[in-house]
Amino acid sequence: MKPTPNSPELGRLLAFGAHPDDIEFGGGGIIARETRLGRPAHFVVCSRGEAGSHGTPGQRSAEAKQAAAVLGATLEIIELDGDAQLEVRAVHAIKLAAIIRRRRPEIVLAPSLEENQHPDHPRLGQLVRDACRLARYGGLQELRRQPSHAIGRLFYYAVTPEAEPRGITPVLIDVSAPELISAWTAAMQAHASQTSARRYVELQLARARLMGLRAGVEYAMALFPNEPLVFDSLAQTGRGARRF
Repeated sequence: MKPTPNSPELGRLLAFGAHPDDIEFGGGGIIARETRLGRPAHFVVCSRGEAGSHGTPGQRSAEAKQAAAVLGATLEIIELDGDAQLEVRAVHAIKLAAIIRRRRPEIVLAPSLEENQHPDHPRLGQLVRDACRLARYGGLQELRRQPSHAIGRLFYYAVTPEAEPRGITPVLIDVSAPELISAWTAAMQAHASQTSARRYVELQLARARLMGLRAGVEYAMALFPNEPLVFDSLAQTGRGARRF
């Protein structure tokens, strides 16, 4: 039986992005699938893309709000060091940990830790990883106003092929349903300041098509677990992706 909308079986999903379009390009199809099953989703974007070559910060913020709505998610934009200036600092990890305590997610998504991508991406991934740990620590003075929270799972997404982690077997999510591809495409196209400059939508759909071929489905997207996944039974493990 599938969970019903807003079922307590489906804990919250919290996705972090360094820039206004990262979450949609790297994980939009997966988020569309989860929200349509009834899982609440919230996006935290950590800059307004002010260092980008295309679009103004105001335009990009508006695009992010539109894209999140298309995917059925809520959105907040916060400021850390600024676009292309992000540093891994404890104060930032604590700020993100406070958001985790406030939103109390079961699942957290963050950019991968691979270095060969926009430098803000792996740095934010590290900050989110640290924040997930700090959110559990009841004695951290800066967070004492909020009850501690332990997430269930941390997954990394890859905005580009180069950002896909080496040495981690991905979890492949089937996003083949036409309504999912339609919602994901619309969310990416909402970032018109970016998609008018480069063929980002075509790139992401081609990546998903290749992942789908690997998995024997039309389209699939990859997430990379931060640690080994634990299952109560083999019945929960899905199916193998080897189709060649």
